[in-house]
Amino acid sequence: MDSETQQHTDEEEEHLFRRLQDSPDDASLQFDIGLFLWNKDSKEKAAQHFILSAKLNPNNGDSFKYLGHYYARVSHDTQRAIKCYQRAVTINPHDSDSGEPLCDLLDQAGKDTLQLSLCLQASQTSPRAFWAFRRLGFLLVHQNKWSEAVQSLQHAIRGHPTCADLWEALGLAYQRLGRFTAAVKSYGRAIELDNQMVFALVESGNISLTLGQFKKGVEQFQQALEILPDCVPAQYGLALGLLSLAKDCINLGAYQWGASLLEEASEVARKSAHSFRNISCIWKLHADIQLAYARCNPWIEEVQELESNKEALSASIISWRKTCFLAARHARFSYQRALHLSPWQANIYSDIAVTSDLITSLSQNYKQDLSARQLGEKMSIGALVLEGDNYEFWVALGCLSDHNALNQHALIRGLQLNVSLAVAWGYLGKLYFKAGEKQLARQVFDRARSIDPGLALPWASMSAESCVREPAPDEAFESCSRAVQIMPLAEFQIGLTKLALLSGHLSSSQVFGAIQQAVQHSPHYPESHNLHGLVCEARKDYKSAATFYRLARHAFSIGSESNQNSHIRDISINLARSLSKAGNAADALQECENLKKEGVLDEEGLHVYAFSLWQHGQNDLALSVAGSLAASLSSMKKASVAASICFISRLVYFICGLDAVITSIAKMPKELFQSSKVSFVMSAINALDEQNRLGLVVSSTRCFLKYQEEISRMHFLIALGKLVKNESDGCLDIKSGVAYLRKALHMFPNCNLMRNLLGYLLLYCEELNSYHVATRCCKLDRPDMSDQEGLKSAYDIHGAGAVACYATENNNPKFTFPTCSKKCSSQPRAIKYLQKYIHQKPWSHDARYLLVLNYLQKAREQRFPHHLCSILNRLIQTALSNELYSETEIRHQYRHFQLLLCASEISLQCGNYMSCITDAKKASQLVLPDDYLFFAHLLLCRLYALKGDRLNFRKEYAKCLELRTDCHIGWICLKLMECQYELEIDSNAIDLNFEECIKRDENSWNVWMAAYNLARAMNLMQKRDLVSAEEFVAQACSLAGFESCLFLCHGAICMELVRQHNSPHFLSRAINSLTKVHELSLIPLPFASILLAQAEGSLGSKERWDRNLRLEWYNWSSEMRPAEVYFQMHLVARQLKVGPSSISRESSQSPERWVIRAIHMNPSCMRYWRVLQKLME
Repeated sequence: MDSETQQHTDEEEEHLFRRLQDSPDDASLQFDIGLFLWNKDSKEKAAQHFILSAKLNPNNGDSFKYLGHYYARVSHDTQRAIKCYQRAVTINPHDSDSGEPLCDLLDQAGKDTLQLSLCLQASQTSPRAFWAFRRLGFLLVHQNKWSEAVQSLQHAIRGHPTCADLWEALGLAYQRLGRFTAAVKSYGRAIELDNQMVFALVESGNISLTLGQFKKGVEQFQQALEILPDCVPAQYGLALGLLSLAKDCINLGAYQWGASLLEEASEVARKSAHSFRNISCIWKLHADIQLAYARCNPWIEEVQELESNKEALSASIISWRKTCFLAARHARFSYQRALHLSPWQANIYSDIAVTSDLITSLSQNYKQDLSARQLGEKMSIGALVLEGDNYEFWVALGCLSDHNALNQHALIRGLQLNVSLAVAWGYLGKLYFKAGEKQLARQVFDRARSIDPGLALPWASMSAESCVREPAPDEAFESCSRAVQIMPLAEFQIGLTKLALLSGHLSSSQVFGAIQQAVQHSPHYPESHNLHGLVCEARKDYKSAATFYRLARHAFSIGSESNQNSHIRDISINLARSLSKAGNAADALQECENLKKEGVLDEEGLHVYAFSLWQHGQNDLALSVAGSLAASLSSMKKASVAASICFISRLVYFICGLDAVITSIAKMPKELFQSSKVSFVMSAINALDEQNRLGLVVSSTRCFLKYQEEISRMHFLIALGKLVKNESDGCLDIKSGVAYLRKALHMFPNCNLMRNLLGYLLLYCEELNSYHVATRCCKLDRPDMSDQEGLKSAYDIHGAGAVACYATENNNPKFTFPTCSKKCSSQPRAIKYLQKYIHQKPWSHDARYLLVLNYLQKAREQRFPHHLCSILNRLIQTALSNELYSETEIRHQYRHFQLLLCASEISLQCGNYMSCITDAKKASQLVLPDDYLFFAHLLLCRLYALKGDRLNFRKEYAKCLELRTDCHIGWICLKLMECQYELEIDSNAIDLNFEECIKRDENSWNVWMAAYNLARAMNLMQKRDLVSAEEFVAQACSLAGFESCLFLCHGAICMELVRQHNSPHFLSRAINSLTKVHELSLIPLPFASILLAQAEGSLGSKERWDRNLRLEWYNWSSEMRPAEVYFQMHLVARQLKVGPSSISRESSQSPERWVIRAIHMNPSCMRYWRVLQKLME
């Protein structure tokens, strides 16, 4: 093969030289011979021919290109090479083979200006000179001419779209111009083309940090370090990104997560700093990370393990403080190292000052770290020596110095340099406040707030200005809450909890979160644990409250605070109270006994002591303590007097009864009753007394109700009294309570408490149509009251009302025709309300229970679609997993029963019979009255009937008759099943049981009797006894004359009797009933107009027949119209006359067209086919 190639080359050479002899002046031939020799590695001979070619044809750029290659690579004559390349580029500007080496030679010679001029000239000469644009873009980037570089690089990318370097340079240009989005895209394209582009990854990470996308930036820096582990910019960026991400976590309250990120960042910065010891910024970054860690490191411990072990708590707190202290020491060392490398950076002096101050605060021995405090002051002055006009350094000195005069001077100097410096105004106000200049402090704080409303300190100050402005507790709480949101410092959070205790917001989630964070950052403060216990107690978590009270007592024992005895006494009383509320009376008694031995059991302690004795069954001792309290009432403070009277009254009532507490109150001096709290207790006791023996006392105390909220609550209590006082046969007098609340709401229409009670009573009374009034009573835009024990929220009442009205209205009646006469459309909204409520309070079991019932009703209306059944299964299983339903209390057992029935119903509708039987049998085994268990066996009846298991069906049917129920619907369902499944039972047990139910129901007996008559009629229709069925339905219509469905049934039966017997008597009855349907129904019911048209047509009224048929057409939505409606419209089309009535599009269609559409809807109806055949003939 090689011999053949050599032979071919020799022949080609011989041919070229033969042609040269014939044409020695042919320039192209000279170039071809030169190119042949160049490829043959005869460079010098080739150069001679290139020279001859250039002389013969000076416009041949290729000749000059190869000459340039020869001088540059073979003879190393740079000047001649440059000239040849220049000539080649001049002839052919887009020749990159000439341009690139020319630029390389000029770059090696240091002729950047000539290189720039050459590229600029080539790019202007030819738009295809992509090499020139590429070189020009790189040169402009090197010269920091970013705008011109972007244009050149964009043009170069058109010729070199896969060049990663071009995309990287373009990204850098965009970045320097501040066009970060475009820069990120360019860097991303460069990384796609070459995943080893470290610079692009690092700069993309820097942009992500600039844009606040810290997580993305961290990932990009980590990718860069995987490629080049020793890349200093990537290490610096990763540490900075982790620090920024940790700060975000800290601001969100995720301190533990933030601390773990800071540990990772510290490790990265430490390795980088020890690898490159002379880079100041890395040492400073490491110090910043350590300082942030010292400030945010949370105290996370299992408090249950520490509550009984004071030594373990002490060791845990010491370990936490030591960790923070060492982090601060490391931060100061790193700052000092950075300052050693860059002594001209004044901000490092200030950082050292701040760190020294933190070290002092973390140190357990103040004297030992006094030098650190002095160091902080000196370093602040050192920063000012370098930059005396920097107002931030003056503020730092004002905050860190121990001398008030120097503090004031530094802050004022900072304000002289920048009068709009809100931080300086804030700290100056704090300084004046400590000095007792309250008025001046308030003015300074107001100035700071007006300059920067986002500064936390002035807002915190508003809550501390009670001496000057005496703000309401709510106003102070809101101000401190704003400060906590801006800057979640432990001091602010503890202050917020104290204000919540005064303003009644102690159970709010905001306060709960704040005090949890405060404990994490100040576990050595007993006050934080004590307040945490108060918050848990307000949220009814008494076990946790007792734990934190014990921790607070241990923290006091560990610390060296003065006045320990009074604080420990208060904490011990709090502990005893929480233990008694948690039901741990023995431990509560032990705490009270210890306080009694020490002689520090005050009025509140006596309350807890007596209550614990009563819990423990020692009633005599409890009454003795209450007697001691009553004897000392005259010497108590006014606030303590009211609390003691209320407590004594309640305790005596629970131990001795109503007469004893009334006697006890009568013995008390009447001048002690001057309190709204006492008025409420007296009114509550009087509400239970039928003889009204405290009437005068109650009326005299009501004058002390000053606020509108108190007055409205008193009306609420009076309404409850009406329920109890006027009760008969063990039943509450709902009507009296409802009547009083309606009157009271005229005076206080915005009282949410009374509105909710009225709605609850209306639901409870079970009167017809009261459900709709109940939901309208409750406003959902008012503060929720359901956190208070025994009160129902507006969400609960809306949810229960939607379930109570079985005929809820669907705005788009796709699945059912609504028949509710009160236009109840709350069910779709009720689900949304309950979902919103559960989102706000996920612990609400009532809301979850009502949500299941509302979804079940929605599924029933929509014929149990698969997606709703899946939702219900998930909700029911979640609800049943709650331990609450394992309790023996009948309320919880009843809800457990209902949830099991719901699960069984869903399984039945989905065809899962085994699961249905399992859930129904579980429900039947619960400890509940027979009245409830009846429905579990009724569900089993339905199931066995569907399966065709007649033996078990009869057993369950007999069980239902044995258990019996007071619910009318149960007997109606059983009556329907008796006939539907052809049970041959001669007894009238169901009729007798239903009549007994009716006798016990005075309010809605007529409605239920009408429904029962309808069920009888349905049974008779199944037996084809239409005459008797018509009589029962007529009775039902007379009993419930407002139900349009009953009249529709009656009209349909009468029309069928007319068809069978041709009786005009039934025809007139049908017309009357069907006319009633139109009058009563809110939305036209199906087929009512067709039946009425047939009846009117039978009487010969063609006009009414036509009008009713047209009305039936418009009563149906387009997606729901049945085939019969289309078929009936063909009759209208056959009778149609041209005139003003034929204005609708439907009227213009032919009879054949109507019948075809009916056949399309129901092709199995032979009647339609026969009519169509006649029409076609």
